[in-house]
Amino acid sequence: MTYKFPVYQPDLSGNEKKYVTECLDSTWISSKGKYISEFESKFAEFIGVKYAAAVPNGTIALHLALLAIGISPGDEVIVPTFTFIASVNAITYCGAKPVFADSEKKFWQIDSEDVERKITARTKAIMPVHLYGHPSDMDSLTAIAKKYNLSIIEDCAEAFGSKYNNIHVGNFGAISTFSFFGNKTITTGEGGMVVTNDKNLYELSLRLKGQGLAHNREYWHDIIGYNYRMTNICAAIGLAQLERAESIIKKKKQIVSWYNKYLFDVPVEPHKEAENVFHSYWMYTILVKNSAQREKLREFLKMHAIETRPAFYPVHTMPIYNTEIKLPVAEDLCSRGINLPSYPALTRNDIEFISAVVANFYRELVL
Repeated sequence: MTYKFPVYQPDLSGNEKKYVTECLDSTWISSKGKYISEFESKFAEFIGVKYAAAVPNGTIALHLALLAIGISPGDEVIVPTFTFIASVNAITYCGAKPVFADSEKKFWQIDSEDVERKITARTKAIMPVHLYGHPSDMDSLTAIAKKYNLSIIEDCAEAFGSKYNNIHVGNFGAISTFSFFGNKTITTGEGGMVVTNDKNLYELSLRLKGQGLAHNREYWHDIIGYNYRMTNICAAIGLAQLERAESIIKKKKQIVSWYNKYLFDVPVEPHKEAENVFHSYWMYTILVKNSAQREKLREFLKMHAIETRPAFYPVHTMPIYNTEIKLPVAEDLCSRGINLPSYPALTRNDIEFISAVVANFYRELVL
């Protein structure tokens, strides 16, 4: 069906069309062109890292980051089960074993205590995922990583604009990744970025994403590499998006404040924000009483042309990764979570209407 209020749609009202047209006019439409290096350098500047390498999507960014730090068959990487499956699939691509950690209840991020319980002699890395835009507890995770000599790969796919202790996410890991899919805070249609402050990891990432090309010798390849390069057209869109990033994030925070105001007396629990973080709210997410109520509410909203999404299913429960373990917090959050429309074009009146529909559902439920 066609929704009046989709769960997300990108804002392409800046220089996107202008820059793409310039790409077409120049004929630089593939993986070379001025917009790639400009997008990479401006992105690195925005989040405060030294190096950034653009790639075709966020999943590739994760795979590239894992390869760069040397994750290989037999290694274990601890990852939250409450995440989009790409985080886990990228570990599997390397032949490594994903080890699932539960979530903490208050902010829904990876539980650092459970992380420490899951460490074995084969553990090589921790992959925190800043779920829905809220940063993970990086103080605890970096302390654990240092204690056990582990690497951290931050999955920042949903957290562009988010900060922990006033530092942009992506700065805490040895190497970190972002996604620019069409529903992300800034988009390139499909796209991703690998970022790091380590020059060696950056240079290795460049070689890996460019078919393993050797330094200073044309068409000579001395390692196995991949075709993981972003196109100039995608980078052009990304640069235009980055120019308006602050205003997009500001608008998304405004949407959150409207939802919180209009849903204040409604029996739902919105995603909270820790005192020491800046939550960019990629998606505005609420918890309801139970899974049965969630499905009824989603159907009620659908009848009013309001699209929603369920929270991510814990990956450890899926057939391809079914471990038969129990991770109760993640399982509970999944069963009760709903993403509501959260895109920049929404107005105050739109949020008031969506919130009123949610409130009406609960009035009818009581009656």
